[in-house]
Amino acid sequence: MAEMAAVNMNKGELMSQVKQQIALANAQEMLSKMTEKCFKKCIQKPGKSLDSTEQRCISQCMDRFMDAWNLVSRTYGNRLQREEYRAMDSVEMSN
Repeated sequence: MAEMAAVNMNKGELMSQVKQQIALANAQEMLSKMTEKCFKKCIQKPGKSLDSTEQRCISQCMDRFMDAWNLVSRTYGNRLQREEYRAMDSVEMSN
């Protein structure tokens, strides 16, 4: 019985680690895409420093990108949750 609890705990720890790794990978991907898109949009002539227009453009671009990313993430999460509830309802109805 204690072995089963240890296995379940290990599975839980493993799932937690996997979720953390996925979250980190998603954050890295988002940062990479945001940097690429905002740089292409805002920086016309790369140089030693950014002028105030470029700084403002990058700031606004990053804000919009983050807002869009968060909206998509929330919507996707809500959809997954709805699908999970539907799947559980289907299982309960078939029993």
